[in-house]
Amino acid sequence: MRYSEDHKAKTHQLILEEASRRFRRDGVGATGLQPLMKALGLTHGGFYAHFKSKDELVEKALQHATSNLRASLAMHLGPDAPASALIDTYLTPEHRSNPDRGCPLPTMSAELGQRGQASATTDQVVNDRLANLADKLDGDDAEDKSVLVLSALVGALLLSRSVSDEALSDRLLNSAREQLNKLVEAPTD
Repeated sequence: MRYSEDHKAKTHQLILEEASRRFRRDGVGATGLQPLMKALGLTHGGFYAHFKSKDELVEKALQHATSNLRASLAMHLGPDAPASALIDTYLTPEHRSNPDRGCPLPTMSAELGQRGQASATTDQVVNDRLANLADKLDGDDAEDKSVLVLSALVGALLLSRSVSDEALSDRLLNSAREQLNKLVEAPTD
């Protein structure tokens, strides 16, 4: 059976999108290649026509998820949105409940760091987020504040997903959002 010229590119994109969702939702370790390919109606062996290894797929999926998140935030918030708008968008029950469509950092960075598989892609994602936040903050300490804000965003979201008590989960999101907004809106000397 002959496939169209763009069949391989479309299949590659489908694998990337599904892996990106599964890695963010379930984690890298819990996402097997065979179930991933089966969910797409593809064979496990066909995976290697698109990626050299699962590690390569993880890198590309992280890049893909980050690119999608950046585009989504730009569309919903606009490039000139203040840091408080990003905080308010990030620390929501919707983001907590839909990790497959959200920021890859809470799920993937914790797992990759624990497994000793941090990468240049992760470094780039973190540096990009820090730079974006620093641009939205005032004062000589904007770069230091960006580290605190990003750490609190990712940490609060990760913690909110890890508890079974919904009231506690909401409290983690709400308190972090309130305190971070106070921090970013505080006048600088």
